[in-house]
Amino acid sequence: MKKIGGVFLFFILLFAYSKWGPSLPISVLTQTKGEPLMVTETGKVAVTPDVAKITVGVEGQGQSLKLVQSDINVKSKKIVDELKKLGIEEKNIKTVSYNVYPEYDYQNSPYRINGYRISTSYEIKIEDFEKINDAVVVATNNGANMIGNISFEVNDKTKEELTNKAREEAVEKAKTKAKGLANSAGITLGKIINVSESGGFEPRPILMYDKAISGSEPVTTANITPGETEIEVTITLSYEIR
Repeated sequence: MKKIGGVFLFFILLFAYSKWGPSLPISVLTQTKGEPLMVTETGKVAVTPDVAKITVGVEGQGQSLKLVQSDINVKSKKIVDELKKLGIEEKNIKTVSYNVYPEYDYQNSPYRINGYRISTSYEIKIEDFEKINDAVVVATNNGANMIGNISFEVNDKTKEELTNKAREEAVEKAKTKAKGLANSAGITLGKIINVSESGGFEPRPILMYDKAISGSEPVTTANITPGETEIEVTITLSYEIR
């Protein structure tokens, strides 16, 4: 009788523990379904730029607006004419700014205009790099006192071809990486459910002169070389996990 009572008490206690006691862990390993495996890789292609862009400008000031404008116009025309003599087509010489600023006399009240400052600048596109140095020298020696923002770029056709090549490299590297991770983790990859891309080619600017180079001796050389740059494309692949 005592034995039966003990067994009965055991089952009562077991029932009470299972109902109100702390839950026991069933498994320490869980996996959240629906989360993709994401891998990111970058493809790079080296390229030598084949387009140069240079900004040249003329700035002047004086009391007479008409005289300052005339001086700026004469110098600008001379610069453009000399650049065209180098074989640079007029379509590749583009006016990018023309500014007129009044100069005020702040010593007396009311403030009065006592002069004007005018600046104009041109963007020169050069595809024959042997003419880069000559263009800088010619512009400077004919009145340009602002030269800078020299950048090297790649023409659109080459850029598109090499971007595709870098993209293909990035995708292949990402796929290889995903397979390696899946094998190491013991999981099975499903289909690619998302692809994202970033990167590209950024022109490399070279700041050569700021301004105020007029009055110096004529420039006879300018050592400017394009060097080599890279087109980069970064790809992120998202895989479904089976």
